[in-house]
Amino acid sequence: MKTALVIMAAGIGSRFGGGIKQLEPVGPNGEIIMDYSIHDAVEAGFDKIVFIIRKDIEKDFREAIGNRMEELCAAKGVEIGYAFQEMSDIPHGFSVPKGRKKPWGTGQAVLACKDIVKEPFAVINADDYYGKEAFVKIHEFLQDYTPDRANAFCMAGFILKNTLSENGGVTRGVCKVDSDGFLTGVDETSNIVKTAEGAAVEADGNLSPIDELANVSMNMWGLTPEFISMLEEGFSVFFENMEGNEEKAEYLLPIYIDELLQEDLISVKVLETVDRWFGVTYKEDKPVVVDSFRKLIEDGIYQADLFEDWKK
Repeated sequence: MKTALVIMAAGIGSRFGGGIKQLEPVGPNGEIIMDYSIHDAVEAGFDKIVFIIRKDIEKDFREAIGNRMEELCAAKGVEIGYAFQEMSDIPHGFSVPKGRKKPWGTGQAVLACKDIVKEPFAVINADDYYGKEAFVKIHEFLQDYTPDRANAFCMAGFILKNTLSENGGVTRGVCKVDSDGFLTGVDETSNIVKTAEGAAVEADGNLSPIDELANVSMNMWGLTPEFISMLEEGFSVFFENMEGNEEKAEYLLPIYIDELLQEDLISVKVLETVDRWFGVTYKEDKPVVVDSFRKLIEDGIYQADLFEDWKK
């Protein structure tokens, strides 16, 4: 079964280097987080990579990673594709609201793949490190896809304590999971901070404890090709209902998936992973991420030259 990895990278700015967190080098040879994600996905069995970017950054993106990855993946028989997220790509009958300055969020980003992705696929963020285990589990799940299971999805469930930053609060989709391991709801929770006792939600200077062992979504989903049509229908409904918030409203993947869950239209299996998530949420996070990758190399999880085995 052919499977695709969709990487949401449209949030990368047109200037590379100065402060663009998705392209911050974190490996010993200048590797960025996307390098490790692609390496892990191909190792797990994914045979198609789709980058979601914007047209205005295509040239710079190809120079920074795209051209290099096309060459590496060609040797492995892995296809590379591009989809483009644009603010003007909206449902028929609507217009871009006055004052709108950015695209419409992660739901619209995935929708940009509708003419490219025809197979079961995983979705990830460009600037998150997920670990090897999650790619393996999602790929195995997607291998069971049939049209009869078009509404059977999955997500990587990370343990909250493995996703916190030492340098400030983070937003996480805290998951409600039933006894059979299926997702029943996602609660987008802002400003979760690390504490001496574990984790807490900080609001107005007050801390409310939260279960540090809870499953959280890090926007790593396993989806079917039929989901694209559902997403397109949902985007029209989003436009119909966003009156009064036209400048800032976002069509977000976890929120739409939660809506489908509440309507009992889909199932989402939670594939728990104990790998630690890394990401450069704050500038101060980068040294921690660099140290974490160095330790993974020392422990033999990765080679110092990440793609050395691909070049043989």
